[in-house]
Amino acid sequence: MQLGLIGLGKMGFNMRERLREGGHEVVGYDPRPEVSDVASLEELAEKLPSPRVVWVMVPSGTVTESTISALAEVLGEGDLVIDGGNSRYTEDGRHAKLLAEKGIAFIDAGVSGGIWGLTEGYGLMVGGSETDVARAMPIFETLRPPGPREDGFVHAGPVGAGHFAKMVHNGVEYALMTAYAEGYELLAAEDLVKDPQAVYQAWTNGTVVRSWLQQLLAKALKEDPNLAEISGYTEDSGEGRWTVEEAIRLRVPVPGIAASLFARFLSRQDDSPTMKAVAALRNQFGGHAVKRISESG
Repeated sequence: MQLGLIGLGKMGFNMRERLREGGHEVVGYDPRPEVSDVASLEELAEKLPSPRVVWVMVPSGTVTESTISALAEVLGEGDLVIDGGNSRYTEDGRHAKLLAEKGIAFIDAGVSGGIWGLTEGYGLMVGGSETDVARAMPIFETLRPPGPREDGFVHAGPVGAGHFAKMVHNGVEYALMTAYAEGYELLAAEDLVKDPQAVYQAWTNGTVVRSWLQQLLAKALKEDPNLAEISGYTEDSGEGRWTVEEAIRLRVPVPGIAASLFARFLSRQDDSPTMKAVAALRNQFGGHAVKRISESG
C-alpha cells in the first residue's frame, strides 16, 4: 500500500521503517531535510496516487492544526487523513468536518509503543467509520504487534473514540508509573533490602505486578542503580490532565490518576510552598519545631 507519513520524529521515523519493512511504499515528510523524502506537503501529495492516504504524526495542538489545514488544501476528493498524534479527542470532530468539506475522510488513531514500536509493534486505538477503518487496515495490520488483532488493535468507535481511548490509556500509564516509582523508593529506604533493582528484576516474571513498564524500571535501575544521573523533574504532556478533566465532567472518580498527575507538579518544585505552609501551621498550633533557612542561605 502507498501512503504519506508526516512527522519523522522518534515515533514517526520508526513507523516509516516498520511500514517499509512490511512492504508498504511510504513517502515521508518532515521539516528536517536530512530525514524527509520530499521538500513539501505539495510534493508529498504529488507523489501519491489518488485516492491518497496520509498519516499525520506531529505534536498535538498548533502543529496538528496547521498540518490538517494544509492537507485540506493539497488533498482532495476520496483521500484519507489519519491523525496518529496525541490530539485531544475534542479536536477530532472539527478536523473531520474541515476535511469532509473537501471530500477527505478522517480517522483518529491513538498510538502506543514509543521507541520500541519498531521491533515490538504499536498498540492502536482508532476512531472513524467502518469503511474508512477497513480501508486503512493494511497499515494498521503492519503497525500493530504480532498475534491476535484484538490484542493490539481496537476500532473504539466513531471519530474521536480513538483519541479518547488513548487519553485514558495515558492517564492509566501516569498512575502505573507513579505506583512503581513509589515502590522503588520504599524498597530503597529500607536497609534490610540490599538490592532494590534485584527485587524489581525478580518481579518481571511470575508476579501479578509484572508489566512492560515494570521491566523498563528494572532496566533503568540496572543501568543507573541510584538514578543518580536523572533529575526528578517530570513533565506532563497533556493526556493526564485531560483524563482528569474528563473524569470530572463525567463524574467518574479517578483518585489514583489524579494523584499521579499532581505528583508530577510536585516534582517541579525545589521547595514546596504547600509543605512550607504545613510546617508553619504545625508550629503555630502545636509549637512543633520548623527548619529555618539560615541568613547565609
